[in-house]
Amino acid sequence: MDSPSPVSPIQSPALRRRGLMFILSSPSGAGKTTLSRMLLEQDPEIKLSVSVTTRPPRPGEVDGVHYHFRSDAEFDAMVEEDDFYEWAHVFGYRYGTPKGIIRAALKEGQDFLFDIDWQGTQQLYQKDQQDVVRVFILPPSIEELHRRLRSRATDSEEVIQSRMERARAEISHWDGYDYVVINDDVQQCFGKVREVLDAERMKRQRQTGLIPFVRELMAG
Repeated sequence: MDSPSPVSPIQSPALRRRGLMFILSSPSGAGKTTLSRMLLEQDPEIKLSVSVTTRPPRPGEVDGVHYHFRSDAEFDAMVEEDDFYEWAHVFGYRYGTPKGIIRAALKEGQDFLFDIDWQGTQQLYQKDQQDVVRVFILPPSIEELHRRLRSRATDSEEVIQSRMERARAEISHWDGYDYVVINDDVQQCFGKVREVLDAERMKRQRQTGLIPFVRELMAG
């Protein structure tokens, strides 16, 4: 008797979708940088937002990869044309998040990760609410946050206390985010962050390929 042929798994069709701007914020020591690095390493569909800067490139830096390097005149033109979500002066140079470049990529389905504080989050959300997903990472306790900052062994007690004061101020803005995740275990926290990202990608309004797909289903 012949053995039954293996059944090929039914795969969901790959539908076109609009990209999103995924924001991770947290007080210093709560794990934002670690989670951002894990997400970039494990998810090929998302990349870190690349800023525009008037700073000259350093050895090894590539235009469009590390920064979009622009002259002062080009930066001025972008400001005049309202082509920044936000921009600021930093150590004698200007840095900004380019609106036109990101919007064009979002249309093609590219996701962007933003590792920014609550003020940058607020500015970004005011400019483009439909594409922004805001996630705030909380420590399990103030005591644990203090312990993590101390364990770095790189800062003086005065600096640590200053960071703790700033952390309390940042935590007070938790309710300005769509999702809040407590980082008591980095792997579990990362899993929850991935769940948020996966769910947001499946939102009906982001799946631009659904309309022609459903029309084809109904016509068949």
